[in-house]
Amino acid sequence: MAVGVDSVAQKAATGRLRRLLHSGAVARHEPAIFIGLLLVGFFAYVILAPVFSILFDAIRVHPGDGTRIHQSDGALTLYYLARVFISRMSAVLIWSPLVHTLAIALGTVTLAISLGVVLAWLVNRTDMVGRAWFATALIVPFMLPTWTFALAWTTIFKNRTIGGQPGWMEAMGVHTPNWLAYGYLPIVFILVLHYTPLVILIVGNALRRLDVQMEECARILGASRRAIAFSIVLPLVRPALLSAALLIFADCIGEFAVPYILGLPINYDTLSTGLYRSLSSRQNGVAAVLAGTIMLIGVVTLLIDVRMMREARRFVTVGGKGTMDRRSRLGRFRLPAAGFAGLFVLVGVALPLLTLFLSTVMILPGRFTPDNFTLNFWIGTHLDTIALRNGILLTPEFWQAAWNTVRIVGMASLISGTLGLLVGYAVLRSPFRSLANFLRQITFLPYLVPGIAFAAAFLSLFAVARGPIPALYGTPIILILALIAEQMPFASRSGISAMTQLGREPEEAARIIGASWWCRMGKIIIPIQAAPLATAILLPFISGIKGVSLFIILAVPATDVLTTYSLRLLDYNYDQAANAVVLMIALIAWLGTVLIQRIAGNSLARGLES
Repeated sequence: MAVGVDSVAQKAATGRLRRLLHSGAVARHEPAIFIGLLLVGFFAYVILAPVFSILFDAIRVHPGDGTRIHQSDGALTLYYLARVFISRMSAVLIWSPLVHTLAIALGTVTLAISLGVVLAWLVNRTDMVGRAWFATALIVPFMLPTWTFALAWTTIFKNRTIGGQPGWMEAMGVHTPNWLAYGYLPIVFILVLHYTPLVILIVGNALRRLDVQMEECARILGASRRAIAFSIVLPLVRPALLSAALLIFADCIGEFAVPYILGLPINYDTLSTGLYRSLSSRQNGVAAVLAGTIMLIGVVTLLIDVRMMREARRFVTVGGKGTMDRRSRLGRFRLPAAGFAGLFVLVGVALPLLTLFLSTVMILPGRFTPDNFTLNFWIGTHLDTIALRNGILLTPEFWQAAWNTVRIVGMASLISGTLGLLVGYAVLRSPFRSLANFLRQITFLPYLVPGIAFAAAFLSLFAVARGPIPALYGTPIILILALIAEQMPFASRSGISAMTQLGREPEEAARIIGASWWCRMGKIIIPIQAAPLATAILLPFISGIKGVSLFIILAVPATDVLTTYSLRLLDYNYDQAANAVVLMIALIAWLGTVLIQRIAGNSLARGLES
């Protein structure tokens, strides 16, 4: 009997050895495994390590705090958690900013969903005048940086609460109260303008895929429009509505630029500006706790979104003519509906950009006389300001910031797009599912962490030398690494999607005739995937051009990019120059978006008839 047991054990061991040898042979001939392991190591360092570092910072004593809290530097402590959550300073540090943050997020979600659903229905399911034009024009506010609207708002409504030039209303003798110039109302109004296009895109896509045969059957059976809307249409688009709401909520939790411009003047703190204050005042332990709180809210919110997207699979309609087009006829309301959509474009695009441009060519705000207009803030010389002696286009600091932007963001985008394609290759070509699944998950993680918290995590890890890695703070390398990590959710999904559509046959044929992996990659995969690769590079570039959260934490004057340069000008009360820089950023972002559409062959109005 013992001999039989030994024989079975020997056979099992032999089987395991054979499988191991087979796996080794596969690994030697399949570069996707080696590439996948390298990518896992890299992403573990630039994604997982910063997150763990900032969480660890919340429970260890920071240098300089040991004497005050009677513990040695580096020891484990609950001091920072207690200070943030249960001390006399808790209301200022966490509870008041948390209430403000949640109020802004909930207000933005409610209004953006309400407005976006109406506009999505008008564009996709009615015969409104100019549907195709509005399908693109209504999305433009989402292409612009959020703080474009914030600067336009302060240009008009800024009062004398803070120094510098007054807003147009004050200059014309109309006093603007604080509740109108700063705080909750303008922040929510601006975020609604920015996020409503996201609702239009998500809900509009759901409405276009909706099987109208069910509506037609309900109508034949005598159902009212109200019953059809609430019993058929709403349940089917509910997953899209919830997804849009959760994405907007998560973004609002980490929003920094708008609260920074419109909240700080009256001490209307949010979690993101509170985190920025803590880092600025060297309260690194408190900042770590706040960053962890922001991460937790973002992770919970977006995990709920992932759950809702899985639930959305239950809402599938089947019909032979499900794509037939049936638009509601508005009759005499066709023009008023177009006027309503046009009003959104006017308020969300035309007025902010026109306001910013006029502010850059006016000497005194709010004075519309010919002698008050000038191009000095663009191309002037020997200006009377202290730190800005020439117009923006003649200022070396502007061009240095522009060069830093192109150099840092461009390099990060190029690397992100390339890594995204390699992630797609490793995920689709690797024979080990565990490796592929881990790559999917680790590259998605930054999407769960708001940008301001991720920047704090990078600062925590790379501010000091760790082993062979020197301190990177103050160098372009830390910005490039942070941008790469932040953009990987989009770049990796783009790469996986592109590789999914590419079969193994072309590469297998090249392998049979002896082509090396480098040859197959350079002459087969990259040429075929040129358009997705270009999109995966340009999309992070546009996002990086507009980004504020990462740069405001990680950039120093030597590594200023256009966004931080404009905010520094704003801090110096050089409003005209700051607005000029913002216009240049908005122009670059818009041109990049148009370029992506041309490369990808898609239009925001795709599928809509004139």
